[in-house]
Amino acid sequence: MSKKPTYSKYLQLDKILDAQNSLSNLAGKSIHDEMLFIIIHQIYELWFKQIIYEIDSIINYFSNESIKEMNINTIVSRLNRINDIQKIAVSQIDILKSMTPMDFLEFRDLLNPASGFQSLQFRIIEVSLGLKGSNRLKFSKQSYKDFLQKKDVELVEKYENNRSIFDLVEEWLERTPFLESEEFNFWESYKDAIRQMLDQDIKIINDNNNLNHESKKEQIENYKKIYQNYNSLFDKVEYNKLIKNGSKRLSQKASLAALFIMLYRDEPILQSPFKLLTKLIDIDQSLNAWRYSHALLAQRMIGTKIGSGGSSGAKYLTKTLEKHSIFDEYANLSTYLIPKSNLPKLPDILKNKLGYYFINKGNNNE
Repeated sequence: MSKKPTYSKYLQLDKILDAQNSLSNLAGKSIHDEMLFIIIHQIYELWFKQIIYEIDSIINYFSNESIKEMNINTIVSRLNRINDIQKIAVSQIDILKSMTPMDFLEFRDLLNPASGFQSLQFRIIEVSLGLKGSNRLKFSKQSYKDFLQKKDVELVEKYENNRSIFDLVEEWLERTPFLESEEFNFWESYKDAIRQMLDQDIKIINDNNNLNHESKKEQIENYKKIYQNYNSLFDKVEYNKLIKNGSKRLSQKASLAALFIMLYRDEPILQSPFKLLTKLIDIDQSLNAWRYSHALLAQRMIGTKIGSGGSSGAKYLTKTLEKHSIFDEYANLSTYLIPKSNLPKLPDILKNKLGYYFINKGNNNE
């Protein structure tokens, strides 16, 4: 008998295709749409497994003391893969919409108390990306772990005790060079550029004859607040206050490094780090897109009724949108972006460090 793999054996299709045991069928009254419901959620869990596989590999790369440029490109590629999977997960909700609320009601009661709220893999994804327990919205004043099986709690706590992608990227950013050196002090140069830009805007407001005194006063007051917003980024005491009250989580040093990467993203060495930060934002927003689409689906299917796991359905899912964001501080750095024309000019010696170059020792033309 040949030991070479066949398509069916390699994919273990006998296990996969025999894993759709509908409760309605077991109860002796088969409900057609329950098969779709099972398969869609099984597909979700398979995609979650792949996402965790990619996240684990990314964490492994970031756990090294130094990260090579080629590894950053690999990390970006895997983050992009995660985001592509998330897009598919969101689009699958459209298939569930082919099932009407009346169709769902036919087998909904059979699901109690099972719920997507109990998905271990989805919780591992959130934890591995960087969602902290203190930032997590509680359900019925209970921890999400109270709804997991004991063996699942042990596994998710293992992930909680490890450093997340958020933690590791923060540490990586804090090691970013170039911010302060003999050639260039980014902080001071950037603050000067900000002052010039805002002062110019205030001058435009004062010189605008189409604005009355009250309108000018209102807009100038607004610019004073913008000044304060920028100043908090540079003032260590003020920044630490924001961290202490929970307004910020990302360290000041990491925030500044991320901002530097965003501002000078066209420099060759910074292009991959910029893509990495952008992809983290994409993944975070895709997670929220999934939560939002799921909330709309829950509202469509059960209205204001309680979910099968006892949650408040769409209302609970909607609340998680803001509370469970992980990388929103990177997205919020857009607040501090300035036009390219206002950027501090980098000294040539620094531009060389930020570029790709090689030395041809065997040049016969010298």
